Amino acid sequence: MPAALSDFERSRRQTMLIVNCVPDEMGWNPIQHLVVLASRLLEAETITVDEYPRSFLRQLSLALRCRRGTAATETCLLICAGPGDIARVVSVEGWRGRFRHLAAWVIDSFWLEFIPKAVRLRNPFDHYFVTRQEDAADWKRITGVPTTWLPWGADALDLGSDGADRPWDLARLGRQPPEWDDDASNGDAARALGLGYHGRLPSDGLTALEVQRQVMGLYAASKYLLAFSNAANPTRWTHPTRQYLTGRWVDALAGGSTVAGVAPRGEDAERLLWPGATLELGSVRRQEGLQVLSDALRSWTPAKAAHNNLMALERLDWRWRLKVIADTLGVGGAALGVEIDRLTRTIERRRAGD
Repeated sequence: MPAALSDFERSRRQTMLIVNCVPDEMGWNPIQHLVVLASRLLEAETITVDEYPRSFLRQLSLALRCRRGTAATETCLLICAGPGDIARVVSVEGWRGRFRHLAAWVIDSFWLEFIPKAVRLRNPFDHYFVTRQEDAADWKRITGVPTTWLPWGADALDLGSDGADRPWDLARLGRQPPEWDDDASNGDAARALGLGYHGRLPSDGLTALEVQRQVMGLYAASKYLLAFSNAANPTRWTHPTRQYLTGRWVDALAGGSTVAGVAPRGEDAERLLWPGATLELGSVRRQEGLQVLSDALRSWTPAKAAHNNLMALERLDWRWRLKVIADTLGVGGAALGVEIDRLTRTIERRRAGD
């Protein structure tokens, strides 16, 4: 075993700090749920620093002063929205010296062009985790640091559903192509074909965790979820060339829905998705897509939802991702083991019932 891994193994029962750098806003609610889950299962303290830019540095500096004497054997994991969060952290004086091991999980890892110069020249991190498989080799090449593919996941075990009662034929959340963007006209067009349609959910006054539970409830009540890759539906905030899965895809599958639209192309989709996980609509034109959906719904059965949920338990559950972190960094304890055992037994029970 390499010396670095031996160091990680010897620190297995040491304390852990998670620094949550992800914005508390729409679109990031799945990661906010992940942070809560990671804090519990990795038995870690968590601090949240999601206000930019000055308060970010102030909060981290305050955390250092308040935690003196605890960090000599501590592992720190940053959960970052993108590479820019890393630049903010490394600018905090004395931050790296507080920890035995420092790692970062970069969710929007595809923004390679924004990896900060500070880590290109002298990298303070011991390990990176990236959500897009194609990015892992580039992150390692650019930073010189071991990098592990750790893709998007979902809480399929506790928030997923294999339920058969799905009153909505098609649900819509998040960004959509122009022809699909208006919920009122979408509903009219769907009803003209005899389809039940559910548009955006209201989220005013809800916390990110409440939004996540509400969203998962909609997936559990829907046969299909509408979603298009950034290549088929580009916007100013999506990457112009690199395609990728997002939380909407994996959460919908955990909820038993099939994702209808245009799927992203790439190694992530090939390795994480399965036959029947998606329904290709062939274009971003609404009427054409609704006709494909109408045809597909004639053969839809509750077994499709049950299969999506089961495959999500096997491939997508966040607990598998957290186990990779625990094994790589030598952290965690009994709580994660209990949850992995519960997840494994659930899968075995479901498989036995097939």
